Amino acid sequence: MQNFAQEFHTLNYVIKETDSILLFAHSRPDGDTVGSVLALKNYIRSLGKKVDIACFDPFPSYLLPLIKESFEFPEHLNIFDYKLIIAADSVERGFQKILPLLDSSQVTALIDHHPDITIQGDINIIDPNYSSVCEIIYNFFTKNEIEINRETATYLLLGILSDTGTFQHSNTTPRVMEIASQLMKKGAPMSKIVDTTFANKKISTLKLWGKAFEKAKINSANGMIASVLTKEELEECDASTEDIAQVAGILNTVPGTKFSLILSEREGGIVKGSLRSEEYKGVDVSKVAASFGGGGHRLASGFEMKGKIVETEEGWRIV
Repeated sequence: MQNFAQEFHTLNYVIKETDSILLFAHSRPDGDTVGSVLALKNYIRSLGKKVDIACFDPFPSYLLPLIKESFEFPEHLNIFDYKLIIAADSVERGFQKILPLLDSSQVTALIDHHPDITIQGDINIIDPNYSSVCEIIYNFFTKNEIEINRETATYLLLGILSDTGTFQHSNTTPRVMEIASQLMKKGAPMSKIVDTTFANKKISTLKLWGKAFEKAKINSANGMIASVLTKEELEECDASTEDIAQVAGILNTVPGTKFSLILSEREGGIVKGSLRSEEYKGVDVSKVAASFGGGGHRLASGFEMKGKIVETEEGWRIV
């Protein structure tokens, strides 16, 4: 695990020397990208700088009971007004569309924890050994002796809880628990974050889970438990990316299984696959995702492909 001491120093220097900064969250934003950009926004705003957050999708509605915020659509901004652009957890999930449009006078900083990232910025803070980008940003604050107030602590804990599945995933290290403890001491309301993001589910979300669980099938040959969600079901239940990811996580707890797969139909004739496993099960789902042109972590990966889900006697197929 890299400590990024030089990169943290350089990024903080550039932030302090720059008057206009754009933060970039990934498409279909989750707790980690939201927590990352909001924590950075809090700090940058405290310095009296102009700062905005861009995202190709709106601020997630399920987080509004916890955080009153909004994102700007990139097409509504003049990206050349910003001298520093920081992509947080979004490097190849939306930001790659913006990067080629920037000119050489604009500084780019990439902060991410996903493996196999191919693009580069001027400042690169990327390490898949971290549980979340919010864990990296916590280290950025502490290394630069930046005060973490209650609001910032809430954002950082949101991201850590999101990407560790409330400390249930194998990326929950002793260091992660130590950071969470420090953030709670700063006033981050863990129970409220958990209630907002995981516990307080709409009836439509529970219906979505029911549809997926009803169709779940186990492949005894490889230990996979799989289910599917059609585009119509996602629309009927007003499902979020977080809802689908949680289905994959819950299926992964079924005894006797080695990994889970959720196939979900999306706009534009796209089928997205979400894979989950656990350390003790001995399956690297990133290899499964890579075989379909995707990627991710060993225990949480995904892929996308053109097609439609159909059911056959042997199971589901993408055609």
